[in-house]
Amino acid sequence: QAGYVRVVRQFAAFLGRPPDTATVEDLRRYQLHLVDHGISPVSLNAAITGLKFFFEITLSQPELMARMQPVRVPRTLPVVLSPDEVARLIAAAGNLKHQTALSVAYGAGLRASEVVALKVGDVDSQRMTLRIEQGKGRRDRYAMLSPVLLERLRVWWRVAHAQGRML
Repeated sequence: QAGYVRVVRQFAAFLGRPPDTATVEDLRRYQLHLVDHGISPVSLNAAITGLKFFFEITLSQPELMARMQPVRVPRTLPVVLSPDEVARLIAAAGNLKHQTALSVAYGAGLRASEVVALKVGDVDSQRMTLRIEQGKGRRDRYAMLSPVLLERLRVWWRVAHAQGRML
């Protein structure tokens, strides 16, 4: 809601008058203005969506937005680090706990919140899996556990258990 209100406020500032007085040409000029100022495709689509809600739902004037279409966002492949780069990244962490957390995040493809929420019972060394509870979208899932990652978790467990701590 806040994003939609911000978009309409920025559009009104561009127009210099109330946004409910806008024309199709005003909307086209605003879209060109955003593109000329280097707005990203994702941000442009967010602006179009906010304006579309305002004109179609709030004002019941869908004809004003009929020609404004979202921009196609190109899908890019993620950067994949080399084994040496991964080793250097993990080694750059200051202590064993942080190295273990980075290893789990990268090795099993977990988000930071998923790493932090891991419990000892989530590690299944028989099936070589990690149980992720309430991950993205509040869904439970399993992640693969490599032998190297399992050994790293075991090393951390021995150190942390001796200190009376967990991840």
